[in-house]
Amino acid sequence: MGKKIRVAVIGLSMGQNHAENYRATKDAELVAVCDVDQARLAERAAAWPGVKTYTDYREMLDKEKLDAVSIAVPNDLHCPLTCEALERGLHVLCEKPMALNAVEAKKMRDLAKEKHLKLMINFAYRWVPQARVLKSFVDAGELGTIYYGRTRWMRARGAPGFGSWFTQKKHSGGGPLIDLGVHRIDFALWLMGFPEVQSVSGSAYYHLAQEAARVQKKKCDVEDLAAAFIRFKNGATLVVEASWDMHGERFEDQLTELYGTKGGIVQRNVGERGGVYSISGYEMKLFKDLHGKLVEVNPKIQAQPGETSPAHFVDCIVHDREPEASADHGVYVMKILDAIYESAATGHETKVE
Repeated sequence: MGKKIRVAVIGLSMGQNHAENYRATKDAELVAVCDVDQARLAERAAAWPGVKTYTDYREMLDKEKLDAVSIAVPNDLHCPLTCEALERGLHVLCEKPMALNAVEAKKMRDLAKEKHLKLMINFAYRWVPQARVLKSFVDAGELGTIYYGRTRWMRARGAPGFGSWFTQKKHSGGGPLIDLGVHRIDFALWLMGFPEVQSVSGSAYYHLAQEAARVQKKKCDVEDLAAAFIRFKNGATLVVEASWDMHGERFEDQLTELYGTKGGIVQRNVGERGGVYSISGYEMKLFKDLHGKLVEVNPKIQAQPGETSPAHFVDCIVHDREPEASADHGVYVMKILDAIYESAATGHETKVE
């Protein structure tokens, strides 16, 4: 048996899943975890005997002999903590969004390449077993040439931590577009094969959440709904929608539709858990011409638990290969997010370089 990859996790809100997945990964050893919230740190770590705990990430990095670290902290800390970890010679799995903007994202990517270290972005929806099957359909040519798509995460009510860093642009970079939309944009681009973007037209709305913040005397300067129309250089287009707050029919709707010359797919998250649709409840439909008839195919897949994103990250370190959710992909998605916000602010189409 080879040497296990010694990993640590910084931030145990989203990072709890990272830690649990590392513990379930045969080539990884979860050595330490860090969180500034002492109560959360104690509660989470109680389930992980032998794992050291810290409230200061620098102390943890100084004291522990690590190979890699997961960074799952507020968005404004993604770039500085990732760069510090890379400077220390550590591979990094960074939560989404990659950074506050594409400038920060490029800095992270370029440093990882300079140091010859792995930098992966946690676009976790790619590793749902049904998503892997869906991707195999697309890669096998079942859709032909994809020319139009729509991807959305619309939540009627539900800004996370309303009044916290989530709803303060200096810490989050934005609202539901950068928090929820980032997942659906990456998911659609991944299925489409990451076509090159030409331009973006976007809108952002600041009506409901900011009024609620005024009434509740909480901080909120981010959008409650954003939408965009993306043009690709190959002629395809993609519509994006993301919301935390709207007067809508469904509490929450995660949907991606792609239409091609030979077929179409519709994917919707339908697994409800605590009022929020979970990552695991997948509904898939495939539309094809069969003997001159338009046929709807509803795959019933007995999907076994597959590789998780932390397990993939560890495997890329062990076998020295580029992570599938690469830093380049993270930069690409950040460029699109930046362009949507810029277009929304200026009222004009934004070209993407």
